[in-house]
Amino acid sequence: MTPSRHVAAQVTRRAGTAAILLGTAVLVAACASRGGSTAGSTPSSSSAAATPSQPASGTSPGAAGGSTPSPSPSVASCATGNLKAAINTSQGGAAAGSTYYPVNFTNTGSSSCYLFGFPGVSFVTSPSGNQIGQPATRNPVVTPSTVVLAPGQTAHVTLQVVDALNYSKSACQPVTAHWLKIYPPGQYTALYLKFSALTCSAKLPTKDGIPLSVDAVKAGEGTPGGGL
Repeated sequence: MTPSRHVAAQVTRRAGTAAILLGTAVLVAACASRGGSTAGSTPSSSSAAATPSQPASGTSPGAAGGSTPSPSPSVASCATGNLKAAINTSQGGAAAGSTYYPVNFTNTGSSSCYLFGFPGVSFVTSPSGNQIGQPATRNPVVTPSTVVLAPGQTAHVTLQVVDALNYSKSACQPVTAHWLKIYPPGQYTALYLKFSALTCSAKLPTKDGIPLSVDAVKAGEGTPGGGL
């Protein structure tokens, strides 16, 4: 090969190598650009506020899972201090080894407010005492909905109390409770009601369920003998 042909061949090879390197660099840069966009952008669903987990009924607020909707910017959630709770034991209705009691919440404040979801309910030894047995479970028979209460208006839930004698004495360890501790939906301050019932002081096996349950808030006063 003559010197001129040798030089020409080297130039051609170098040009080809440079082209390959340039193409590779462009491809890497493009991939890096795409990868950075995916990692750096947050999907709209991830940017939304996470739904706070709700603590167990009876030991904390009874708000239903998910965000508690406000009917309008001018209506706030009903605070415990603006609510009066009442239970009329003469209105209890018995069925299938349980008794059902309406628990009423009356707005004693000067402004309208709303209730949404489930209250937290448990038996306690006294307003300053200890919890007895397990807190009420939430019965999903009623779909939670917002109930707006004008001053003086009432909403209610239905409390199911299972007869403690339905369970084995050794598993239940029945005692007579005299107080109910009730957290209105979404509130961290409880109301207390005098209420006597035989209940289980021990934690029952899962298969036996829990001797206390409550449904979601409904409009109006509770009716005598209503079930869940």
